Amino acid sequence: MEQETIKLELIEWLTKLNDLETLNYLKVVKESRYVNNDWWNDLTEQQIQGIQRGLKDIDEGRIVSHEDVKRKYGL
Repeated sequence: MEQETIKLELIEWLTKLNDLETLNYLKVVKESRYVNNDWWNDLTEQQIQGIQRGLKDIDEGRIVSHEDVKRKYGL
């Protein structure tokens, strides 16, 4: 797909988009290209806490391998 076609599809999609969370996310993505900013600073407190919980789980050995999950769900 050509670059101009992709741009037009995205413009059309954006004009119909009513999801504020997605719009805010896209704005962060756009701005991150022009500002040397760490994406961590743009996370919500809830997102940071979730990441920290996950890292603590890893440190404490509460993990399940990708293979085990695939086997459990028949993938």
